[in-house]
Parts: sequence; C-alpha cells; structure tokens
Amino acid sequence: MTRTGEGLQGSGGLLSRAGLPDWLAPVDHAARTVEPEQLSRFLPPADGAGRQSAVLVLFGEGARGPELLLMERSGTLRSHAGQPSFPGGALDPEDGDPADGGLLRAALREAREETGLDPAGVQLFGVLPRLYIPVSGFVVTPVLGWWRTPSPVGVVDPAETARVFTVPVADLTDPANRALAVHPLGHEGPAFLVESALVWGFTAGVIDRILHFAGWERPWDRSKRVPLDWRS
Repeated sequence: MTRTGEGLQGSGGLLSRAGLPDWLAPVDHAARTVEPEQLSRFLPPADGAGRQSAVLVLFGEGARGPELLLMERSGTLRSHAGQPSFPGGALDPEDGDPADGGLLRAALREAREETGLDPAGVQLFGVLPRLYIPVSGFVVTPVLGWWRTPSPVGVVDPAETARVFTVPVADLTDPANRALAVHPLGHEGPAFLVESALVWGFTAGVIDRILHFAGWERPWDRSKRVPLDWRS
C-alpha cells in the first residue's frame, strides 16, 4: 500500500471520507499528512522482513462524546499477553492481496473475530504509515475507522480476548490519566491509565501520536512514571 497525497493506492476501494463527523477531520488530516518517522522510531525493516498485520483504530460516539474501541488480550497468548490493544492481527490468505485492500479487510476480520464487531457498521477512512513491533516481528498497518452504526461487542473467544471496552477520548486527553511507562530494561513510552487498565506499548504510542497530530493533546506531567512488570 502506497500513500499518495489525498488518497491511498492499494485500498481496494474500501476507504471513504464521505460524511465523517466534523470532529474526526483532524484525525483524517493527520492520517493523510503524517510521516512514518513522526509516529515511531520502529519502522519496517528495509529488507521486507516482518509479518504483515493490521489493527483497527475505531472511533465511535458514546455517551461522553468521541471514544475508541479497545480490548484486553488474553493472559495466555504467546505475544503481548494481557495487554490492552486495538483489535487486529496478521494478514490471512482470505484477506487477499495486501496491495489491494487485504490489510483493511484483515483489520475488519480480526475485529469481528476478537470483539464480535459487525464490520457493516464501520466506515474505513484512512490508514497510518506502517510501523514495526520488534519483539514480535509484526509490520503493523493502523487502519482508521468511523463506527457509523454501532453494534454490540464483547469477548468472543476467551482464549484470545479477556475484555472489550471503549475509552472516551476525553479520558485519553485528561492529563491526570497520562504517564510514562518504564520497562525494567529501561525503555520508556507513553501510557494511559483508563478504564481500570494501563494502556502502554504499541497501542499507547499510536494513541499518543494521534492525539498529538490531531491537536487534541493537552499538556501533561512527563515526570509521572509507571513501572512495568518484568514479564512485560
């Protein structure tokens, strides 16, 4: 998939910006203008290594305004066990060619399998640049969606998902809920303490950058640190 100006080559006709709510305009603009290096220092290997995957960054409208759909991964999974995350996973053959919408279909398929989401109610409107997760070797495409027609969601398979929940954007931008997560090896990264969960790692990094480039970020205390468990 190649980003070009206003659109995205290789989307298989699955992207549409028509009728988005006004409050999503800054996110839409950020998706079309942000460069990979502005999102993360972990970018896909130049040699093409890494397993292609996608996550669904789904914005909805809740009782307290704009919100994001998140899930908590099962504690028995081999990678990223117990972590809050976006729905998503690796590209499967059934998703089709990644250069022709396969990654967008993968994001919707995984969201349906993990949360019970009805993809028919989701309008995909953009993607962020591909990023890399070194610990698992995944090359991840964040796919942006508008939950135009909400559907019931919840745990489909407890072996994969421990919890499904939404987080108001107002809570994510609240300085009281922000901190830096500190890994035992010394790595630091943004974190959010919301909905009885500590959101950190790749997911928190993407949320942090969206808030920043959408102009939603509020000043917060970067000296506030939260230590991570050694098994993280």
